[in-house]
Amino acid sequence: MSVLLVREDREYLVEPGEELGTDLGVLTVPDDPEPGTTLETHLGETFRVRRLRGPDLFHHLERTGAPMLPRDVGLVIGETGVAAGDRVLDAGTGTGVLAAYLGRLDADVVTYERDPEFAETARENMRRAGVADRVDVRAGDVTEHLDDLGGFDVLTLDTEDAPAIVGRAPDLLVDGGAVAVYVPFVEATREVVEAARTADLENVRAEETIQRELDVDERGTRPSTKGVGHTGYLVFARNG
Repeated sequence: MSVLLVREDREYLVEPGEELGTDLGVLTVPDDPEPGTTLETHLGETFRVRRLRGPDLFHHLERTGAPMLPRDVGLVIGETGVAAGDRVLDAGTGTGVLAAYLGRLDADVVTYERDPEFAETARENMRRAGVADRVDVRAGDVTEHLDDLGGFDVLTLDTEDAPAIVGRAPDLLVDGGAVAVYVPFVEATREVVEAARTADLENVRAEETIQRELDVDERGTRPSTKGVGHTGYLVFARNG
């Protein structure tokens, strides 16, 4: 698993044994550095070893597109109740942030990515996140393999063909299994909801994710005027 080195506003995700060169000097990362310890460059400048957490994956894993934000990942985890030992079918791997989060929960994840190069990057990201033994990244179109898949506790999707996959959810999920679909557009959200209802899934609902930061200073506290806080839409459902 990779190591996170921090100093004030600087952060570096590095490999054990790697030599890191910065304007503050060069340091060699130990094979198994303890979180909380400090490492010195050859110029005597120090970096602290920080334990890797989920948000660090969002910020530092190699990107092949726009990864799901931690707040949306949190909603997926909270609404589906994914837990250790669950089997998860994921599609639209991309960078692999969601898959990595799920793997860190000790869920067993099978995730499909259409682009072979993106899939290879996602495999490397799983290794850096320390979950390569729990996240199986497969290159290919999941819709071509649905007949061979089943028995999953959770289905998570971030892909254009989500409606077609949701329509097969009863065959893919165990009784009581959960569905979570991330959708960037309102029109596609409606298609996913209709597919879930046609498949007789239960507790079907759609949500827009909006979050506003607060500006806190000596004058007082108020919502930030920067941005609108919108990220996307999430559709949730249950299989029975």
